[in-house]
Amino acid sequence: MANNVISDYIPPGRHRLPPLPYPYDALEPIISSDTLRFHHDHHHKSYVEGLNKAELALVEARRQNNFTFIKYWENELAFNGSGHILHSIYWTIMAPVEFDSEPGRCTMREINKYFGSFDAFLDQLVSATIKVEASGWGILVWNPAFMHLEILTAEKHQNLTQWGTIPILVIDVWEHAYYLDYQYDREQYVKKWLCLINWCEVENRLILAMRGELPLLLAERGPE
Repeated sequence: MANNVISDYIPPGRHRLPPLPYPYDALEPIISSDTLRFHHDHHHKSYVEGLNKAELALVEARRQNNFTFIKYWENELAFNGSGHILHSIYWTIMAPVEFDSEPGRCTMREINKYFGSFDAFLDQLVSATIKVEASGWGILVWNPAFMHLEILTAEKHQNLTQWGTIPILVIDVWEHAYYLDYQYDREQYVKKWLCLINWCEVENRLILAMRGELPLLLAERGPE
């Protein structure tokens, strides 16, 4: 839940892969243990490693005052950093089907206020996520500048965002998130994935975001 809020400074190159908050088979039959293990242990890990590598390369660039490859490393920083952030949220806002949570009071109030109804919200979220071009994400965000929720899509993690928005709920539609289980049928994956939403965590994230108390919930902390 909200106990994975972090505020500690993370030095360059010191990001770590957060542990899953449940066993590999906990999301079956919607997400198989093979998919979850491959997705978390390999794909997410690669983003963490890429982020660390980019940060350390930029430390060295500053030390040498040599920015010849700045464009490359800045792209790596944005791509891998965004992948790490979104995946860290993705794991926490899913729960086993039997958890069976319901949208919280704050979540329902804000959804109804902006989207008109919960059904209209779900229809937009599913449609937007299914139609993400190539690989990317469907994202429910809190926009503190506008003081309302918004549904955005992201391609390659770092694109199509709004500055200052805070991710509340994210749906991964890179093929590695569903291909082993659903092949090319992204729509089936997204619609079944809705049953995994941990609405208690979504409620906590939204309340903290509205208070300005939610960094990004990167659950990196663990035994040193």
